[in-house]
Amino acid sequence: MYKYDEIDQQIVDERVAQYRDQTRRYLAGELSEDEFRPLRLQNGLYIQRQAPMLRIAVPYGMLSSKQLRKLGDIASKYDKGYGHFSTRQNLQLNWPKLEDVPDILAELATVEMHAIQTSGNCIRNITTDQFAGTAPDEIVDPRAMAEIMRQWSTFHPEFALLPRKFKIAVSGTQDDRAVVQMHDIGMEFYLDKNNKIAIKVWVGGGLGRTPILGSVIREHLEWQHALTYCEAIVRVYNLHGRRDNAYKARIKILVKALGIEEFKRQVEAEWAHLKDAPNTITETELARVSKHFDAMPYEALPAHDASFDTAIASNLAFAAWAKRSLHAHKISGYRAVTLSLKPHGSAPGDATTEQMHVVANLAEKYSFGELRVSHEQNLILADVKLSDLFAVWEKARANGLATPNIGLLTDIICCPGGDFCSLANAKSIPIAVAIQQQFDNLDYLHDIGDIELNISGCMNACGHHHIGHIGILGVDKDGSEWYQVTIGGSQGNQASIGSVIGPSFSAEEMPNVVQKLIEVYIKERTDEERFIDTARRLGVAPFKAHVYADKNAAKDEVAA
Repeated sequence: MYKYDEIDQQIVDERVAQYRDQTRRYLAGELSEDEFRPLRLQNGLYIQRQAPMLRIAVPYGMLSSKQLRKLGDIASKYDKGYGHFSTRQNLQLNWPKLEDVPDILAELATVEMHAIQTSGNCIRNITTDQFAGTAPDEIVDPRAMAEIMRQWSTFHPEFALLPRKFKIAVSGTQDDRAVVQMHDIGMEFYLDKNNKIAIKVWVGGGLGRTPILGSVIREHLEWQHALTYCEAIVRVYNLHGRRDNAYKARIKILVKALGIEEFKRQVEAEWAHLKDAPNTITETELARVSKHFDAMPYEALPAHDASFDTAIASNLAFAAWAKRSLHAHKISGYRAVTLSLKPHGSAPGDATTEQMHVVANLAEKYSFGELRVSHEQNLILADVKLSDLFAVWEKARANGLATPNIGLLTDIICCPGGDFCSLANAKSIPIAVAIQQQFDNLDYLHDIGDIELNISGCMNACGHHHIGHIGILGVDKDGSEWYQVTIGGSQGNQASIGSVIGPSFSAEEMPNVVQKLIEVYIKERTDEERFIDTARRLGVAPFKAHVYADKNAAKDEVAA
């Protein structure tokens, strides 16, 4: 992991002191609400429906055990004993007191953490694959470049007041797990024909009110120019992005309005002035940052472990967990482990203080003191020996962290929704919980197989509903909460945006709506098809017909 140097620490400490004084002045009446708003947003503090919400940065989803333990302590001391891991790989506290936030930031600074640029119209947290550095399909480890981009984008004076928030994702694997096509800028690292690191650059992707898949703006970019090319893109956006309408302010709207070829022409013209500027990355700088991501002290282990094989054969519960929660590792004798934050009946992505402490201890004992946050809102131990997996499972299971539903229907991505967010049209968490209860049968879930269900409480799409195999969007209909359903969305290399199946549903109907969608899939699937494959092959029509059959029959009866 990246370790702060003196300059990093000084910057964060000075920001804490600055914000402490800004808060004091606001509470003393020396700053108005309008004056204080941009200052608190620059430090990750929102005013939500019930209370302030503080969003804490977790750069490219990486945490040390010490940092996670501190987050657990803060949640206990300043909140209600839990935190929410978001789809941006950050942690959100839903109940901090405004006057306590400077103290929270001061405590974060002691473990090299902060909340800078987790909100506001700036470049947000750089995200990447939760298995970076360990995945067998990895071509280039993107973490050093993600860190360089984080340093470049933090406090960048030119990009502190963009037309709208700006999100960047990087990926270095064959299978895209960072959703690069759905970001303002997506960067795919690969090896070119000369075995040199190069980047395929996507631009103009995004969810929200107008979901759009990104377009390739450059097929081959030498890695040294990652910052200067991004700077050219953001400059063009900063100059021409709309500021008169928040709903049309994202870069995706500008790219669509200009067309990708004209947008590219303007970016290339801007880049001509930047290409060999000081922000060109040198081999020395890449090497400096890369040292923080050297390979862990792996042991030379056999590909199989007798104790692991015995546990799989003799313990059905462990075997079921291992099937869903373990992931291949590039080093023989190791696995990555996903710890589920989706126990049935709980808000997806939430972790209690006690659970954060447990995971920190597991990381310290079994995974070199590091862990990851996924954009699916789970936690990952990236480097666990086969011989240690049973012990990890036992501890995780005892603390509600081993639900064997990773990649299954109840591994739901879900925003906080109307329970917390002041922007939400409808609640998300109760819908997720109701669906979990409807499908609270692990054998049935395993029979359904791989499927992604995503829920958002409003069009901002923090729950990524557009790219769920099944997507659920909360909508306001005459002051009541209703839910629109899409199918056919997907992340990854074959990313797609889901199609609306028809009119919206009440909250009470949602579990049965999902049930009916699954019934169509089970009836129509071939042996090898996942839900998304069947949905793409059949289209919306048969799903729509089955879901609305009862409603249509009721209408016909009334008409008769």
